[in-house]
Amino acid sequence: MELIPAPRAIEGPARTTVPLDRDTTLWAGPGTERTERWLRATLGAALALPLRPGPPEARNAVRLLLDDTLEPEAYRLDAVDGRGVEIRGGGPAGVFWGAQTLRQLLGPDAFRRAPVRPDTGLGVPDLVIADAPRFRWRGLLLDVARHFMPKEGVLRYLDLMAAHKLNVLHLHLTDDQGWRIEIKRYPRLTETASWRARTKIGHRASPLWDEKPHGGHYTQDDLREIVAYAAERHISVVPEIDVPGHSQAAIAAYPELGNADVVDTAALSVWDTWGISANVLAPTDTTLRFYEGVFEEVLELFPADAAEFSPFVHVGGDECRKEQWTESVTAKTRIADLGLTDEDGLQSWFIGHFDTWLAARGRRLIGWDEILEGGLAPGAAVSSWRGYGGGAAAARAGHDVVMCPEQYVYLDHRQAPGEDEPVPIGFVRTLEDVYRFEPVPAGLTAEEARRVLGTQANVWTEVMEDSARVDYQTFPRLAAFAEVAWSPLPGPADRDFAGFERRMTAHYRRLDALGVAYRPPTGPRPWQKRPGVLGRPIEGPPPNR
Repeated sequence: MELIPAPRAIEGPARTTVPLDRDTTLWAGPGTERTERWLRATLGAALALPLRPGPPEARNAVRLLLDDTLEPEAYRLDAVDGRGVEIRGGGPAGVFWGAQTLRQLLGPDAFRRAPVRPDTGLGVPDLVIADAPRFRWRGLLLDVARHFMPKEGVLRYLDLMAAHKLNVLHLHLTDDQGWRIEIKRYPRLTETASWRARTKIGHRASPLWDEKPHGGHYTQDDLREIVAYAAERHISVVPEIDVPGHSQAAIAAYPELGNADVVDTAALSVWDTWGISANVLAPTDTTLRFYEGVFEEVLELFPADAAEFSPFVHVGGDECRKEQWTESVTAKTRIADLGLTDEDGLQSWFIGHFDTWLAARGRRLIGWDEILEGGLAPGAAVSSWRGYGGGAAAARAGHDVVMCPEQYVYLDHRQAPGEDEPVPIGFVRTLEDVYRFEPVPAGLTAEEARRVLGTQANVWTEVMEDSARVDYQTFPRLAAFAEVAWSPLPGPADRDFAGFERRMTAHYRRLDALGVAYRPPTGPRPWQKRPGVLGRPIEGPPPNR
């Protein structure tokens, strides 16, 4: 079967098919209401199927029900001629993932928003599929800070994630180049910090500029809608508010947050280029109280009970330059008062403060692997981006881990060698490279390996100015990543990439129906190239696991 991600087991298909037509009814047992709504709204619209309510014993029916003998996200899809289609899930999410498989079985037209062949007979192969995910956390990071993605684009990506059985959207909401979340008690964060006067085109060494202002932010109601839309699709939204580095936009709006005894923070503006800004947060009580106020509103917008991983709040913690702290009398005084050794200890103290603050409110801190430096509270989790080392160290120290090493799953990195790749950034990571990615670090014990919650692909948008560029960098590699995150694949060297490519032939038709501007396997289309825009080519193999 041409399913992506590949299921654990398929029995059949037989030569017969189970018809789905205007007389097909839909019965939904208790706990399956979200999937019932999704099927009527999505398949109903795409294929002109009314899917009227009907009794569970109807012969031409789709039946949804929970089965506590299955794992929470596991499902069993039975399509039997004369009995219809039955989807059992260990929990509501399992039923929903079974419905995603049903959609793929119905062909690419099931991925459209309106019927193009409403009179064509539809059918599901007579088969049984038993399936369950390998990892609980199957994530996608969208960087909406460097280039803003309007709300409609985020909702679209939630649908694309659901179609690939991904279940965590990590929203990178703040950075040096923009602040994207409305905080009512601090209005200048959206009045000032949410837009920049111009933008560097390409790598920071490029001489090219887009002189148009760039900006945007999500209102609080926008974010409530995004969270609710995600929850309907059993997707957790994890917000990231980056501290204490990557904070120039916030300092531009509120100069008292910066190291004013070292630089003229009142003269700062939202950063218009790329890289790592030296303007970091001052380690003062003023800064702590300010960000406590920010996080209070964040917790209200991202409730802990929305979905499985909703208790998590990401605080960044990466790439915090220390030059200003080294020169700052205020920072040196804080280091002395706290009995710390150096500026690295100061960053650890800063992260530890918010770890304690979030834990007291029933939430869990997660941050990039730099937060391990200087020690980390037991309940905190780590996003391992600088290779496998951080993830392995975190797991051995008893922390939960999400594996997202840049050498494998940073989808802003170019997809092929050569000058045709638009704005060639980072390592060459082909579709096959992503497909052969193994999330669990080598050398962990079985107990340590269980600390790996899962894996995540990261889409950083410094060189992605619009949704078409995001699509190009993300797809088709996200399909390969989804299979890595979901399916019980063999070791990287033994994976059947040729078989995956054959299944992708069908999947490209689904992506076409969804309107995804993916990179074709033959290379970029003429309008997808960016001739003359400087990138940052880095060659070399990924580090050893």
